[in-house]
Amino acid sequence: MVETTGIGYSPKDLQFGADGRKKLISGVVKMSRAVKSTLGPGGNTVLIESPNHTHGITVTKDGVTVAKAIDLIDPSENLAVRMMREAADRTATAAGDGTTTAIVLTEALVLGGLEHIKEDMNRTEVLRQMVDISNKVVDKLRRKAKKVSSSMLLDVASISSNNDREIGRIISEVYKDVGKTGIVTVERSQTADTYAETTKGLKIDRGYLSSLFINDQKKDECVFEDVMVLVADIEIANILQIENILKPIISEGKKLLIIAPCNVNVVNTLAANSMKGNLKVVAVPPPNFGYKQHELMHDIAVSVGATYYSEKTGDDLSHINYGDLGHASKVIVGKDKTVIIRSAAKSDEKLVEERVAQLWDGHKATAKKGEKDFFLERIASLTGGIGVIFVGGQTDLEQKELYDRVDDAVCAVRSALEEGILPGAGKALLEESAELGDNLITKGDDKILVLYSPEYNAALNIVRNALMAPFQQILTNAGLKPSDIYKDGTPIGHGYNLKTGKMGDLIQMGVIDPLKVTRCALQNAVSVAVTILSTNAIITMARTYEQSQ
Repeated sequence: MVETTGIGYSPKDLQFGADGRKKLISGVVKMSRAVKSTLGPGGNTVLIESPNHTHGITVTKDGVTVAKAIDLIDPSENLAVRMMREAADRTATAAGDGTTTAIVLTEALVLGGLEHIKEDMNRTEVLRQMVDISNKVVDKLRRKAKKVSSSMLLDVASISSNNDREIGRIISEVYKDVGKTGIVTVERSQTADTYAETTKGLKIDRGYLSSLFINDQKKDECVFEDVMVLVADIEIANILQIENILKPIISEGKKLLIIAPCNVNVVNTLAANSMKGNLKVVAVPPPNFGYKQHELMHDIAVSVGATYYSEKTGDDLSHINYGDLGHASKVIVGKDKTVIIRSAAKSDEKLVEERVAQLWDGHKATAKKGEKDFFLERIASLTGGIGVIFVGGQTDLEQKELYDRVDDAVCAVRSALEEGILPGAGKALLEESAELGDNLITKGDDKILVLYSPEYNAALNIVRNALMAPFQQILTNAGLKPSDIYKDGTPIGHGYNLKTGKMGDLIQMGVIDPLKVTRCALQNAVSVAVTILSTNAIITMARTYEQSQ
């Protein structure tokens, strides 16, 4: 309970220096203990009581789910929890996986800072050196990453779904169907079975013009099936301009996706009617700018079978009628992207093929890399597929746990396709730790001692020790010690496969991590750790706690 006296007066608790940092570090350790037990094939499940989950309970091995469930009584400790949760969320959002790794790294960096940063050191310089060293590690990881082949897809998907080979197979097959340019989404199945479907579709890098259009509050998306599509680059300044299409949409109970620039008043009118249930509509702005916008809008119109109304061709939007609208079997409109799943109702496959042939001609004719990439993106949007994985389960609890795993795995595969893969089992970071070495550098046949500043040495020790933490935690969760398995002279990229109990080349054995996951986990962990270690004052709302009898 927060007590306040007087209008506008809210008392605060203040903590300074080492005392404040100890509170934050205590919060870090508590959260990390709960989350890091889930890491790796030998990871344990966590039982969570929460009003946000089905029947008030969930069982999970998903690090971000555990992280989201934690709130501590002490406000200073809870600030640390919230910061770590943000690091985990950012990692999950960017890469789809790696939340537990981010938290393990954060704890190791923070505890390392507590051990190595002395009172007589320049704390700010130590933290700056930590960021520089971690950036160099990321650059080296980028150079070592390998591109994902079709045969590796199954391994990436299986590992990301907590070593579930069957789920890995479904995900890898969907990605093979839709191609590297395709889109894969996850939905709940109406049956106990988990299966996938692929269809033709395209993605627009623009989201809804108003959050009032959202009809799926959990995902902050507007999802419509059997949708009519209006495509225009002429601003809709007055709702009367599209009166000819709104009347049949309302009278027939149809749904409408508007891809056009809209006046604020028009957006507000559409959103208000959408909220009241009078009109099922969502509006998004046209993608890109200038000539690229005109070309992309033309692609969209061809794809959905719409008549494209454009200022460049002197069209007048007041002439538009219901027959000019295109059709999509489904649209998913998020905050910053729109996915359109095409239907055969109005789309002319022959026109789409002709458009793709023209784009390939344009791609061959241009010598500029930027232009070539733009042509390839457009070809991909017209020919690439959209895969939907429907997640089933015998119970709501089982379905929720599986849905989280599949969602993570889909994002992790996407990350692997984008930036490549590294050896898994924490070995990539462990090898970087070894390469950071000590103050000895090799010159010819000699080793020369380089004297760095105390601040640099402290930062080096903090980062080097932290990079070992995920590797050590994975083995700890499996009940093993590094010294039991790893002997001197283990080759680079080789390690122990916990599933088979064999040593070998980790990538060949399918024990891999997407570079993007490892990179995001490290960068976000360093960001949070630096913030915590640089904190010198904590201000929280004053609280009193009454214990019920």
